[in-house]
Amino acid sequence: MMASRPALWSRPASIVAVLALALAGAAMPASAGPEDPPAPASLTRQSAAGSLDDLVGGKSVVGETSPIHDPALIIDEDGTWYVYSTGLLARENGGTIQMWSSKDEGTTWEYRGTVWDEIPAWIDERYAGGVLPENLWAPEIYENDGTFYLYYSASQFGGNNSLTALATNTTLDPEDPDYEWVDQGLVVDSPVEGLDPANPDKTFNAIDAGIVEDADGKPFMSIGSFWYGIFLVPLEWPSGKPVEDWQSLTVNLADRFIPGNPIEAPYITHRDGYYYLFTSFDFCCRGADSTYKIAVGRSESITGPYLDREGRDMAGGGGTILMESHGAMNGLGGQSVFEDYLAFHYYDRNNAAAPYIPTLGLQKMGWEDGWPTVDQTVEVPELASLPVDVTVRDGHKARLTASAVGTPEPVAVWESSDDDGVTWQPADVTQRAERDDDGTYTSTAEVKKARTADDGRLFRATFSNAHGTATTEPVELSVDAKPGKGRT
Repeated sequence: MMASRPALWSRPASIVAVLALALAGAAMPASAGPEDPPAPASLTRQSAAGSLDDLVGGKSVVGETSPIHDPALIIDEDGTWYVYSTGLLARENGGTIQMWSSKDEGTTWEYRGTVWDEIPAWIDERYAGGVLPENLWAPEIYENDGTFYLYYSASQFGGNNSLTALATNTTLDPEDPDYEWVDQGLVVDSPVEGLDPANPDKTFNAIDAGIVEDADGKPFMSIGSFWYGIFLVPLEWPSGKPVEDWQSLTVNLADRFIPGNPIEAPYITHRDGYYYLFTSFDFCCRGADSTYKIAVGRSESITGPYLDREGRDMAGGGGTILMESHGAMNGLGGQSVFEDYLAFHYYDRNNAAAPYIPTLGLQKMGWEDGWPTVDQTVEVPELASLPVDVTVRDGHKARLTASAVGTPEPVAVWESSDDDGVTWQPADVTQRAERDDDGTYTSTAEVKKARTADDGRLFRATFSNAHGTATTEPVELSVDAKPGKGRT
């Protein structure tokens, strides 16, 4: 019998404690930062006026970017980016699916809570008499005809006694009065019978759902983890559940044909006449020892065969490696795709407070000869220009500018201090970003109306990407009082 997916975050005692702290307001930055790093929940977002067209390659993210495991990415019609991720172990915060959002095109992320306060009672009833699931896993979010379909999984470690279920909503905005995730119950469970009359034992593990529509708008669900690999289940709208007699119509898309069959997290997307199957190879959830990587194949038919770049069938062990560990990013996988953006988690080597905590990663894919490309270049941020002390009159604007280079392109976060640099907090500034032809990233922070109360305040900027940080020396803002007025 093939092995099942290992437990998420295999050192639960220490990791759960860290995750609980993170969600209580002390979320960790995506990479090792300067002393007294800014509080992510209060980070100033990158301004719309200064937003940059994303280059092909890694997209640097800041804010609350961990713990995020198995991210499902969607961009709403109002431009808000959302990520849904696996719940916390030991039913922390209820153990249900977590939500995160970004208002600045996926750069600055904010934790938005969980879908529900507790795991649905019918799931506990399903597992009564055995070990109850500690959390809900591996969400998928998909929109059809004004309804958002949230697929999620529950399982028992060490076997394929698993299920994928569904919840629906008419909005993704938690502030909308119509916001409510309505549980629609079971979609599929495993073990499964009837997939292959010639092999009655053939089954999949009912986790890691990914939704795709064919050219006629018919929905399908890719699903599977270990066992006999990746399968494609036909669904129907508007229920979002399998068609009648779905078992006989289900297709086996990918299989490693190596011991343990370590393949999971399928996601299919359609582009320019091809369907692309992204999967995670090898082993997640082992921190420094994670060997997760992302592989891809393509097909002109949604049901396959999916061939890799060398023409090998993924149902026979094929698959071209797209991304793997590099720099501070270890064990990349659990991916989803929205438009040209690939979302995944990785285990962050640089997070000094919680090494190898699962963290959100984003890549904007390029396309060459009909195949997706990524950039795994590793260049830790280096400062290119520094801010300088600035003096303005009371009520006038104050601008501070700094720049850096690095790959992926670094993002700047500005901080301020009112106690001569003993403590730092996110600066109350508006940011504007620019990129030079040579790849230098420049950030301008603007204090809209400097007041005499701001006199003597220190500022600094930290540039970060997934592989490291670089922080400027503090500079001082001096504010002259208006004529005839003393400083307050």
